[in-house]
Amino acid sequence: MKHVPLGRSGLKVSRLCLGTMNFGPHATPDESFAIMDKALEIGVNFFDTADVYGWKTGEGITEQIVGQWFAKAGHRRERTVLATKVFGDMSHPSRPDPTMGRGLSARKIVRACEDSLRRLQTDWIDLYQMHHIDRSCPFDEVWQAMETLVAQGKVLYVGSSNFAGWDIATAQQTAGHRHFLGLVSEQSVYNLDNRMVELEVLPASLHYGLGVIPWSPLAGGLLGGALQKQAAGRRANEDFAKRVEKKRPQLEKYEALCKEIGEHPADVGLAWLLHNPAVTAPIIGPRTLEQLTGSLRAEELRLSSETLEKLDEIFPGPGGEAPKAYAW
Repeated sequence: MKHVPLGRSGLKVSRLCLGTMNFGPHATPDESFAIMDKALEIGVNFFDTADVYGWKTGEGITEQIVGQWFAKAGHRRERTVLATKVFGDMSHPSRPDPTMGRGLSARKIVRACEDSLRRLQTDWIDLYQMHHIDRSCPFDEVWQAMETLVAQGKVLYVGSSNFAGWDIATAQQTAGHRHFLGLVSEQSVYNLDNRMVELEVLPASLHYGLGVIPWSPLAGGLLGGALQKQAAGRRANEDFAKRVEKKRPQLEKYEALCKEIGEHPADVGLAWLLHNPAVTAPIIGPRTLEQLTGSLRAEELRLSSETLEKLDEIFPGPGGEAPKAYAW
């Protein structure tokens, strides 16, 4: 597994990022521990989580599972580049607190960080990401809180998630005026079927030196051989089945191309992302060990220019970056 700098920072992370969203809801603690053990063994050192994962409001179930794993044996924390997030509603139903609702106030950021550190059983967070933009909160306030956490050694780097291109620009300009490093990464939805970030988010990230961390790199399974699985008799939920039918013409061409080059659709989808110089590490969210190890081929797969052109024909993006995509 190769390790590369996260954006313009000196932090080295693996080319695939282990997403933990399934830890708790779909993978038991023991299954989650086994996945994290295997990830470190194969060189995946970049782990992504969030305070809201686990989907029990205010409890941080997934962070607790990751923290339990850190506590089980020495040196795991030191070998892991840990990323978590702040923004979502963490006001526990049994003790409502409006200051812990959705948002990025200085109070929310500092308290949420302390809570995440406790659940994760660690003294520091390597990459603290704003899970969503909060346009009601000025960036001077956001950076004041982040600067405090960095000065205290509780946070090393700051990233964004689901930011627009102009949000990235505003954040970085404000950070620069404060003589603060600012953002080193942006986590966005990005895959062959959803390429909207190519308009402004990817150009902004490249300009400001942010490493892009794509979430949903296989479009929720759509690009992972959905037709193959359907033909093999695997059942899918109704919503997913509708998505497959809507995209069937493209998926038929996509899976035929993958078969032609002798590669699994999931590997091709991930490898396509890794060809983009803006991308640091797509997030893979395995529920099983098999799903984790099955993702490794993508890191070494090199797609030919002919294959890349065919993928563009099957899944055309927005036409490049703005404004060239829609103006002269």
